[in-house]
Amino acid sequence: MKKVLLIIAISISVIACNKTGEVKEVKTAYVDTTVLMKEYTEAKDLEAKYKAQSEEKGRQLEAEIKRFKQDASNFQSQAQANGQEWAQKKGAELQKREQQLSYAQQALSQQLQQESGTEMDTLVSGLKKFIKAYGKEKGYAYIYGTGDAASILYAEEKYDITKDIVKALNDKYKATAKTEDKVEEKIDTKTEEKK
Repeated sequence: MKKVLLIIAISISVIACNKTGEVKEVKTAYVDTTVLMKEYTEAKDLEAKYKAQSEEKGRQLEAEIKRFKQDASNFQSQAQANGQEWAQKKGAELQKREQQLSYAQQALSQQLQQESGTEMDTLVSGLKKFIKAYGKEKGYAYIYGTGDAASILYAEEKYDITKDIVKALNDKYKATAKTEDKVEEKIDTKTEEKK
């Protein structure tokens, strides 16, 4: 009886060992997210858009700040000539303006951060969907991300598909931009025909 159990155990172990030899190779790659965001045209366009908005709105606010500084410097020279009561009243007005300008700067900064943050979140969400679809299409089991928030500490460069992803994303973005331009041209043409 013991010999039969031993033979059965050996048979089971031989069969089990043969099945483990059938392991399928898993295709993996990684994307350097820092490089991706630097080289992706839509991300660059988004950054440029908010930089331009910041500069434009900042110039308007800067002009008001410049006027305030000039009024403040004039206040000191006029305070002696117009008396203490005038100086207190005008000083209070200047303090109020200074506070309003400070609030305006903070509000502008928050507004731009909120708007750009919303668009950036949408962009990142789109990138994740694109990479997921790309991975399925190319047969990857895993695509990892590296960069500032690294989840990979080391990977061989031959597994880096960042350039492929950037090229595919930029091609898709250019095609979308061309389609939008054609739609705008059709709308403009129809508008002119009606006139």
